[in-house]
Amino acid sequence: MSAGTAIVLLTRDLRVHDHPALATTCAAFDRVVPLYVLDPDLAGLSANRTRFLHQALADLRTELRERGGDLVVRRGDAVAETIRLASEVGATGVALSADVSRYARRRERRLRAECERHRLHLRLFPGLTVVEPGALRPGGGGDHYRVFSPYHRAWVANRWRAELAAPHRITLPDGVRVGRLPALPNGDSPDAAVGGERAGRRRLTDWLPDLDRYDDQHDDMAGDDTSRLSPYLRFGCVSPLAVANRAGDRSGPFVRQLCWRDFYYQVTAAFPEISTTAYRPGATERWRDDDDALAAWAEGRTGMPIVDAGMRQMRAQGWLHNRARLITAGYLTKHLGQDWRHGVAVFFRWLLDGDVANNSGNWQWVAGTGNDTKPYRGFNPVRQAERYDPDGDYVRRWVPELAGVPGKGVHQPWRLPEALRRTLDYPSPLTVPDTDPVWLR
Repeated sequence: MSAGTAIVLLTRDLRVHDHPALATTCAAFDRVVPLYVLDPDLAGLSANRTRFLHQALADLRTELRERGGDLVVRRGDAVAETIRLASEVGATGVALSADVSRYARRRERRLRAECERHRLHLRLFPGLTVVEPGALRPGGGGDHYRVFSPYHRAWVANRWRAELAAPHRITLPDGVRVGRLPALPNGDSPDAAVGGERAGRRRLTDWLPDLDRYDDQHDDMAGDDTSRLSPYLRFGCVSPLAVANRAGDRSGPFVRQLCWRDFYYQVTAAFPEISTTAYRPGATERWRDDDDALAAWAEGRTGMPIVDAGMRQMRAQGWLHNRARLITAGYLTKHLGQDWRHGVAVFFRWLLDGDVANNSGNWQWVAGTGNDTKPYRGFNPVRQAERYDPDGDYVRRWVPELAGVPGKGVHQPWRLPEALRRTLDYPSPLTVPDTDPVWLR
């Protein structure tokens, strides 16, 4: 062990278990400063995610204190605050979990330049995915996989890194000012999940007994028998590798969803414009500009019951069933003809699990501009509702106005607002392929 001090700059890795940057740094240095910087550039994007983040930070501070350390909190620019703290505590190294978004990559470049200028050693670590973005390359050339199926085959066969235990002991330098945790704000969704590593690990443990039923039950919208781990993965409250290991079968349907998550991370690493620019070369984009239609969709008042149910669930819980995500996204883009970028923004504003790679990648898949070999496919909302909410319980739960409508009649369009009174060309019923993308369930 080096008789020195190092900083672990935390971003979307708010845990102590299977944390490569934290575990390796604690093994290499005798004094370690876990640092989180509240960056004003990231504030205000989502009240739901801000609340979840602040809960996760409070939980992380408790976990670190139980191991003799603490969470050091600063406010400002992440790079400037890291360099400032390194000077205060005499640090010689900085550790960071690598990320793929444009913002994260820019932060990494700036941090590297400043570390070099101040003679600090910067080391990047894995941990946000099961397999690192860029670790798998297609055999025919190219910097990333553009199609999921061959990526999945390579991902399953790949040798994964070893899962790491939480550090037994974390020692801060003497006299370091730890700083106050941020106040817990009000979220916009009254029934949103609580953030934090302990809540995420408990959620995983409680859900694992249902894993054997996952393949048969995960599309049951009313049953809602999904893991709901996605917010905890988004903030790194649980390790995706640890989740995959506990789930077991690499080729199983649940672990496959973790592979979809990794897939979009490696796409985003190669194509950082994924939130703003069509991924598929030559994609046709002829969108209709209709603010009334967009508002009706976002507020759950389109008159299409399954769509309204999904959007209302998202507003109430900060979370949305995966099948409802596909249906609502397909309705906005393929039926109302609205730009997928508007959908990205609305989902990002409400969802606890909203992140650049998965949110944008899946929206582009649905819109026909992304990683889909059949870009002109559509989703018939009535047929989807009849298949995945056959008794109408999901719709009645979230659209109480329809509580008294019997049977499958609850799925028929109702009371369309004037702005939406147009003939909607629903496509014929579709066979859902086994390569359906997922916003992780």
